[in-house]
Amino acid sequence: MTEQFDVVFRARRMIGPRGEAPGSLAVRDGRIAAVEAFDAALPAERTVELAEDEALLPGLVDTHVHVNDPGRTEWEGFATATRAAAEGGITTLVDMPLNSLPPTVDTESLDVKRKTARDQVHIDVGFWGGAIPGNRERLHGLHEAGVFGFKCFLLHSGVDEFPPLNSEELVEALTELATDDALMIVHAENSEAIDHAPSAHGEHYGDFLASRPRSAENAAIAQVLDLARRIGGRVHILHLSSSDALPMIASAKADGVRVTVETCPHYLCFTSEEIPDGATQFKCCPPIREAQNREALWRGLADGTIDCIVSDHSPCTPELKRLDIGDFGVAWGGVSSLQLGLSAIWTQARLRGHGLSDVVRWMAGRTSEIAGLNRKGSLAVGADADLCVFAPDDAFVVDAAALQHRNPVSAYHDRALAGRVRQTWLRGNRIDVTGPPRGTLLSRGEA
Repeated sequence: MTEQFDVVFRARRMIGPRGEAPGSLAVRDGRIAAVEAFDAALPAERTVELAEDEALLPGLVDTHVHVNDPGRTEWEGFATATRAAAEGGITTLVDMPLNSLPPTVDTESLDVKRKTARDQVHIDVGFWGGAIPGNRERLHGLHEAGVFGFKCFLLHSGVDEFPPLNSEELVEALTELATDDALMIVHAENSEAIDHAPSAHGEHYGDFLASRPRSAENAAIAQVLDLARRIGGRVHILHLSSSDALPMIASAKADGVRVTVETCPHYLCFTSEEIPDGATQFKCCPPIREAQNREALWRGLADGTIDCIVSDHSPCTPELKRLDIGDFGVAWGGVSSLQLGLSAIWTQARLRGHGLSDVVRWMAGRTSEIAGLNRKGSLAVGADADLCVFAPDDAFVVDAAALQHRNPVSAYHDRALAGRVRQTWLRGNRIDVTGPPRGTLLSRGEA
């Protein structure tokens, strides 16, 4: 007698490893056990047949999220962040090491982070470690404890408890991490270039943009690429906003430098020309740039120079955004978009001739590969049965107050988007964000 599967999904549009096609997917014990033709005979305790207008995607993997918990939970928190992620089709996130108190810069602070998160997460959650001045001898211990890599800044991070590395410290950290083949993820903006730029002030977005010039990003990326060539370690460029850097990144990749690159929905959706005076919900660092720059970033995605898209969800309380005065110089920098990334990117991608397979590659496949999440991001046999049911033609207008984010501030408020997440499944179980959390904490090498 043929053993039954736990659940079978049948979809007229399924985004599998070989692209988009009708198919059936069978789940047993939380893993994908079979991927077959749409009408294949797959006995199961339960069958879920998607509607005509729905597509079955792997759950997205967002490797750049600031949860800010513990310590600044009023900015977000694991409960609200993972609910928002689940509603946006994300089944795995990796939490950044800063903006929480304490920052994740040693095994003790990692233990605090894990203890805080353990009973709150509706999706699977992993953690980045931090590389800061003075913690070089603790990096190996953090690596052994299961962080997915290490984040550093090359200029002030925005919070004093997570200081930047100077040039000598960056070399030392990269050399240390190379012994473990650990990944260094870098906020690449050059502090000296920004020190010499005009100061950020006032309500005009153009003045803020001038305070974070492309040259600062380009110089920092050039430095990181040069060190990666010399030292031989793995590096990842965070939240690329300057299209000027694409040729040198492409050249480094062609030369065998082990570098990967991400960008974010806000750089691919918005343009500096359209940001109104005082609209500090659009402030982020590096900044949203011009329309021509946006189109170049899309070309970088298309040709593979940019590997993936992540949210860089960096929320804060409404008071810190200073919407009352609209001053870009004093407002906290960060865009809240965790729940909206898939719809935002799909809205723009379809206009440029990209399909859902491209979006899945950028937001699930490559993010999983870069972080080493081997069972995530794919509808392949053996992968975790993390699934997203997505209606690509179901349009809606964003209401920030209706999002699961803790604070109702978003650059996407009142924006019309195409594509709605209708269901999210984690290891074969549908996520109910009103019910008890069922997520798991992940460690490198175990996911």
